Amino acid sequence: MSSSSSSSSSPSLPAPELPLKPVPGDWGHRFFGPIRDRLAYFYSEGRDDFFSNRIQKYKSTVFKTNMPPGPFISSSPRVICLLDSVSFAVLFDTSKVEKRDVLDGTYLPSLDYTGGLRVCAYLDPSEQKHSSLKYLFMTTLATRHNKFIPLFQTCLSQLFNDLESEISTKKKASFNTLSDAMSFNYVFRLLCDNKDPTETKLGSKGPKLVDKWLLFQLAPIGSLGVLPSGLGFLEDVMLRTFAFPFFLVKSDYQKLYDAFYDFGGSILDEAEKLGIDRDEACHNLVFLAGFNAYGGMKVLFPGLIKWVALAGEKLHKKLAEEIRSVVKAEGGVTFSALEKMVLTKSVAYEFLRIDPPVPFQYGKAKTDLVVQSHDAAFEIKKGEMLFGYQPFATKDPKVFENPEEFVADRFVGEGEKLLKYVYWSNGRETEDVAAENKTCPGKNLVVLLCRVLLVELFLRYDTFEVDATVFMFAASVTFKSLTKASNT
Repeated sequence: MSSSSSSSSSPSLPAPELPLKPVPGDWGHRFFGPIRDRLAYFYSEGRDDFFSNRIQKYKSTVFKTNMPPGPFISSSPRVICLLDSVSFAVLFDTSKVEKRDVLDGTYLPSLDYTGGLRVCAYLDPSEQKHSSLKYLFMTTLATRHNKFIPLFQTCLSQLFNDLESEISTKKKASFNTLSDAMSFNYVFRLLCDNKDPTETKLGSKGPKLVDKWLLFQLAPIGSLGVLPSGLGFLEDVMLRTFAFPFFLVKSDYQKLYDAFYDFGGSILDEAEKLGIDRDEACHNLVFLAGFNAYGGMKVLFPGLIKWVALAGEKLHKKLAEEIRSVVKAEGGVTFSALEKMVLTKSVAYEFLRIDPPVPFQYGKAKTDLVVQSHDAAFEIKKGEMLFGYQPFATKDPKVFENPEEFVADRFVGEGEKLLKYVYWSNGRETEDVAAENKTCPGKNLVVLLCRVLLVELFLRYDTFEVDATVFMFAASVTFKSLTKASNT
């Protein structure tokens, strides 16, 4: 992986008058078509090849297909794929697309998993409750911004100590396991007035409780990847014949709810001032903490470590030099210092571009509309489900040079102009979070934490080596070595 500078080509904007074409592709038989497509998607082709093969087949980045889970869990698996940076952007326009109950695409987990409520992530911005809940989340984060960096540094210190200890005794260390524990600890302490979750009834089981709760919701749209491809149909039957029943995790969820109810009182008090029922606020808090924050970090941190590790020692040296010189000049790791680390910032954005932690976006057309790609226009009918696979939009070769390559300084200098094509947060990187849109309320915090992770890593170490594979939705990272900083 190169970390050398690469000038990016100017994006091809849609021509004023593009040919109007019917959307190519087919959904097939209402029952067998979705099964055909999901077997190809998970097993015979694999996710990326599934999309790239159809782009080649239809000579179009916009086409019809089915998305999992399909029968018997989802009654409406038909979607229109938007796989370039131009067409993908319509998914952020809530005047054209509805975001009601589409978080997991063509499938909505039982509301039992969220206390019988449609939490904020399932709401469309046109619904009044969406604005009040998202405003609550935004103010919650805003009032805690001074805790973001010091609390994360404390949690990272324990993570690195544990990594060193495991490598010392076992010659390797599972980063995911340690990162999950660190992430849950950080999220809980941030939202619950610095209460350590291990000092509550959760003990050290918090991450495992959330993992099980997440798995039961997301299993129908994922793959465990533990069976040979020829036996994939067995996993398909196991995961996608019936949705997993909530009662199997009911007690786990109740423990999480009770912990946040007991120690998230300051947030719940604020919710009541906004007219939000305390019980409803707590279920939303559990979802924010468990699904949005911790669930995102399960993917985010291993992915970042993987890509930086693959970029190699040359990039590690450049990052270490920048980070240490700025921290020395600024007298510590501050918001101001982080803004001066241009390469570190670019690395975080490049990771979010090449491997966005949430790769899927969905929305239903609110009216009949026309969607443009780079070279054609397509009529979409009201009620049709639009689907975007984010890594294809953010690796659009008509926007980015060498789109499949991790270019560490891609967003340095003039490259910053390309940030409007980085879509990882359910919106453009250049757009602000607002109660009226669906942009992730923690968008800026995510970028900040990625940068602080790199800073703390290279303040302690000169370089490191990992082995990386994929499990479910995330990179699975095992540290093989950590070389301590030569100047300490």
